[in-house]
Amino acid sequence: MRTSLDGAHTLAVPLPFEGNVYGPVTDPQRPGALFDMQGWTQPAQLYAYEPSSNSTSNTGLLPASSIDTSQLESQEVMVTSHDGTRVPLSILYRKGLKLDGSHPTIIEGYGSYGVVLDAGFRPSSVAWLERGGIWAIAHVRGGGELGEDWHRGGMMRTKPNTVLDFIACSQYLVDQGYTSTALLGATGGSAGGITVGGALTMRPDLYRVILDEVGMSDTLRMETEPNGPPNTSEFGSVSSEEGFHGLYSMSAYVHVRDGVAYPAVMFMTGANDPRVAPWHMMKMAARVRAATNSGRPVLLRIDFDAGHGIGSNRSQREQLRADMWAFALWQMGDPGFQPAVGQ
Repeated sequence: MRTSLDGAHTLAVPLPFEGNVYGPVTDPQRPGALFDMQGWTQPAQLYAYEPSSNSTSNTGLLPASSIDTSQLESQEVMVTSHDGTRVPLSILYRKGLKLDGSHPTIIEGYGSYGVVLDAGFRPSSVAWLERGGIWAIAHVRGGGELGEDWHRGGMMRTKPNTVLDFIACSQYLVDQGYTSTALLGATGGSAGGITVGGALTMRPDLYRVILDEVGMSDTLRMETEPNGPPNTSEFGSVSSEEGFHGLYSMSAYVHVRDGVAYPAVMFMTGANDPRVAPWHMMKMAARVRAATNSGRPVLLRIDFDAGHGIGSNRSQREQLRADMWAFALWQMGDPGFQPAVGQ
């Protein structure tokens, strides 16, 4: 939106597609602006805005992506959660999708610190979509997609809303025929471990696969680790009764129950993680493996040369993604990812 200095006049700036605009820059000696823009299925490009014609154009300053995205599309829907709240859900897939429940699907969630899961192009997800899979992003409470009230609606004592929003979005994908419970996987990392860990313990019947990456799981003990105290303003502290009850409600570890048919799970951590101590994933893997009676695998993946993923090199990231997706497709029954006969 272009606005006059006195705020009396506004003009909508035409954009090439629906997506996010990053870092508009201007030159005081020249009219117009440059901005970076990308969407769920549109790679980043640098655009120029010309105020005299109120138009935008691709500058060509960024090389065009070699990935063909012409067959991909995205959809934005609103899902009704447990308390009637409408939750945004982004769904990515190949054009011509049939709602017959046959598509391997991964739903992703985070929902903490007011973080917004912006519409940004992820080259790594294209391989999943090209195989006929679906990738969905649940914009649950605890994030900042709908403002600070949205953030506060999923923190401390209201944290269960984050998990319940995620479950509602997952159920929507099944109910609307995008996928089925046999083909539905959930993923989240770091504070998103609270989200997928909660989904695992609350609705183990809804998912075939859980991919929990460097996730927080034992929130009652989180305060004892080096990075724990700075997070008390977001999640609460066991030093008060109110804080204890909030942390208990969001702790996946304490809600694991013996004799439950849990889905296949891969817990992932880095041995040098300074943000979420590796023992979260170690304890959770041991607990779920001892409790489940489904016969499905519960694996612990440790990268002894990694931390929280931020400093991992390209090779480490690619190997991790390959392991996650191969595990998911194996458990979803994809013929190309089944163990060889006799192995």
